[in-house]
Amino acid sequence: MATVNRKAKGVRRSTAAKGRAQTARRARAKTGSLVDSAIAALPFTDEQLHRIFLVAILGGAAALAWFVASLAGVPALAQQQMASFAADAGFEVRKVRVTGVERMNELKVYERALARRDRPMPLVDLEALRAELLELSWVEDARVSRQLPDSLVIDIVERTPHAVLRKPDRLVLIDSTGAELEPISPDNAKGMLIVAGPGASKQVGPLSDLLSAAPAIQPQVAEAEWVGNRRWNLTFDTGQVLALPQGEDKSAGALVAFARLDGVNRLLGGKVATFDMRAPDRIYMRVPGRAAQAMPTQEGQ
Repeated sequence: MATVNRKAKGVRRSTAAKGRAQTARRARAKTGSLVDSAIAALPFTDEQLHRIFLVAILGGAAALAWFVASLAGVPALAQQQMASFAADAGFEVRKVRVTGVERMNELKVYERALARRDRPMPLVDLEALRAELLELSWVEDARVSRQLPDSLVIDIVERTPHAVLRKPDRLVLIDSTGAELEPISPDNAKGMLIVAGPGASKQVGPLSDLLSAAPAIQPQVAEAEWVGNRRWNLTFDTGQVLALPQGEDKSAGALVAFARLDGVNRLLGGKVATFDMRAPDRIYMRVPGRAAQAMPTQEGQ
């Protein structure tokens, strides 16, 4: 009958277990020495390190508590309570002061600001009020601030009227960007530059640059019509019309050439009803009852 020797196998198993234990102890010792070395390299004493760890633990606990409270709506309740205390102490909207208004209807500003009347100061959303004010056609910018204990201060930056846009049914005052401000009567529009034509309001900036190329002519331009979304017809105070070519450079060059011709030949105020400069280097002049005449626009010709 065979005999099984279990003792030898138990010795091998025990030896392997001891080896693993020794390896683990050496690893822990090595890791501990590395951590100790890293901590020793820090410029803190043991007491300071303990305080830092304590603050970190307390900070984490506070953040967790705040997160839980937020889910329960506690901060909102606290804010409402603080606002109530502020109102009881007199910190609520009682007055509104508006500055910077010269042309627009000031009541439109007060209508939006007074909607916050009797509201506790901490609950007044200044950015929301500013956004409402920027929706007003005359307002280019607005600054809103609190003046404790009970006032809102609003500083308005108005748009500047630049021209009048002729629409099929009315005249509208616009600024230099083409933004519409408010309707205007024909009597009040007298003396102002009138722009007309589909898309003309978007071309007000380029039109200003064009007219500034001929400062002697600019004050005499009464109306500018944007034709075919590509070029301008200018009507002068005399009722005469100048047809300019397409393109910024070409139209500016033609207007400068016309100004030179007018300075020499006194074209404006004469019998010519229409000046057509759409052809390069030539101007066609139409006199009522006569055929169109052409003359060169280059100097010396």
